[in-house]
Amino acid sequence: MSRDSNYDHHISIFSPQGRLYQMEYAFKAASSASGLTGVSLRGKNSCVVVTQKKVPDRLMDPISVSHMFNITPKIGVLTTGMIADCKAQVQRMRYEAADFQFKFGYSIP
Repeated sequence: MSRDSNYDHHISIFSPQGRLYQMEYAFKAASSASGLTGVSLRGKNSCVVVTQKKVPDRLMDPISVSHMFNITPKIGVLTTGMIADCKAQVQRMRYEAADFQFKFGYSIP
């Protein structure tokens, strides 16, 4: 992908070759994301969540790398993808759960 002059600044501007560079950048980022696989199973009285644990850099503490997060005491989430995007989504989910509890007086089902 070569960057023609100023055709990659907006999503709605086509290059002379008819390409949308922003879309190509998005597809490339999605294909080179973490590549993790997550599986979850729910039983009558239990549940199991399994994911791979890949540490992206040797300088990172392996304990600090996690793709499983608590939203509420009864709701958890398993994320895959780029960790910064995952953490942003988790923050939004926590906000929505807290807002639901504030509005209705009980925790989100």
